[in-house]
Order: sequence, then structure tokens, then C-alpha cells
Amino acid sequence: MSELKVKTMADCLANGETPEILFWVGCAGSFDDRAKKITKAIVKILNKVEMSFAVLGTEESCTGDPAKRAGHEFLFQMQAMNNITVMNGYGVQKIVTGCPHCFNTLKNEYPALGGNYEVIHHTQLIQQLINQGKLKVEGGNFKGKKITFHDPCYLGRANNEYEAPREVIAKLDAELVEMKRSKANGYCCGAGGAQMFKEAEHGDKEVNIERSEEALALEPAIIAAGCPFCNTMMTDGVKHFEKEESVKVYDVAELIAQAADL
Repeated sequence: MSELKVKTMADCLANGETPEILFWVGCAGSFDDRAKKITKAIVKILNKVEMSFAVLGTEESCTGDPAKRAGHEFLFQMQAMNNITVMNGYGVQKIVTGCPHCFNTLKNEYPALGGNYEVIHHTQLIQQLINQGKLKVEGGNFKGKKITFHDPCYLGRANNEYEAPREVIAKLDAELVEMKRSKANGYCCGAGGAQMFKEAEHGDKEVNIERSEEALALEPAIIAAGCPFCNTMMTDGVKHFEKEESVKVYDVAELIAQAADL
């Protein structure tokens, strides 16, 4: 694909268009160089299926999730109300996001403040597109490779979504292997609850090192993630064990985009 096609909600409004879905990019997907690649993979998939979507662009602010997890409820409500005012102004009905933290906040905490939307995680959307026959995927370079999936806490334990990313990975004809702590017993990457933005607390071992060690014990070719923060933490863990040449960390959207040669 030579060019990514992305409109803003403001572009759509000016042209009298109503996009089917708002792609909520999130802080990591907007500013972190590694996470930007995940954002691009999601856009490539949306472009491939010719889905009508738009982003808020510079009108998108932080959901307020880090503030809320850190105990700053007033700051969270200020950030949330600003976002809700913008989205309601555009008549947003449906949102897809690549960040489980944004997913959880938009889905579960915005309704109490007047933000009522259908919110889906990008792995759920990809699963739907495959099931509807709109997106066809074969294994490609991933066929037969051993892949383990790290459950993001805010997708899995907070929102009970375990199967969508696994069903998508299964379409790659890969060997999906499970860590001893997975699904409802999944183990945090260490970035949740605003931990991503502060110094680690004292302890004997970093959480992401513990989790990465668990993943590497399976000798996978790929550790799959569905969260930009998990991606960072697992990548750092793989580097800690000097396994970055043999074990790659990819988001589920990146796996599908690569397999589909997008």
C-alpha cells in the first residue's frame, strides 16, 4: 500500500460525510515511535476493507486514564468532559481503539459523564472483519511459527475479552501456545494503572522481566500483544534476556497487516 488514507472528523464534517467509526488513536499510538507502527497497521487494515472511518487528529486528547489510575479524579473528569464534548459534537456513535486503556475508559467510565458510545478494541474489529469475509488472511511468513499471546489486563481481566485476539492469530495458521498465566489468570506487563509513567517500585524483580521470562520459557518465535504499553514492556523484557534477534514482539494488527502484505 503506497499511501495511508486518514480523514479527520473535521474533514468529514466539512464535506458533509458521516464516518461509520471513529478511530481513537491514543497517546502511545500518536507519539511513541514504536506504537505509531501499530497505528499504521490498523489504518492499513481499515483502508484494505474500505471502512469509513476518521480520527479526531489534534482534537483528540488523553482519555484521562492515567490521571484516574493515579488518583486524580478531578483531572480525569476534566479530560473526559472535554473529549465527550468534542465527540458528541460530531455525533460519534462507534469507536475503535488500539489501546486497551483507552478502550476500558471510553467504554466503562465515559457513560457516567454523558459519553455513550459503542466501543470496540481493534482485535475485536479485525475478528469481525475476518468473520464477515471482508478481510481474508493467510499465514504468510507466520505460518507454522510458535506464537504466544500476552493478555492486556485492561482488555482481558477488566473486560473479559480473551478470544478475539486468539481467533485472529489462529487465522495465521500459527502454533498458538499459552503461558502458564493466561486469560483470567494473566499476569500484568507492569505498565498498567499509570505505572508506565512513573519509576518502578522497590522489589526483587521488574514485573515485565517476570512476564517476559514466562513468555520466553515457551521458546516462541513471536510474542503477540494487543496493547502499545504491553508491547513496550515485553520488548524491553526480551532485550533484557538478549533474545531480540530470535524473538519478535508484534501487535496482533501488525501480524495481520504483514500476513496480508498490506
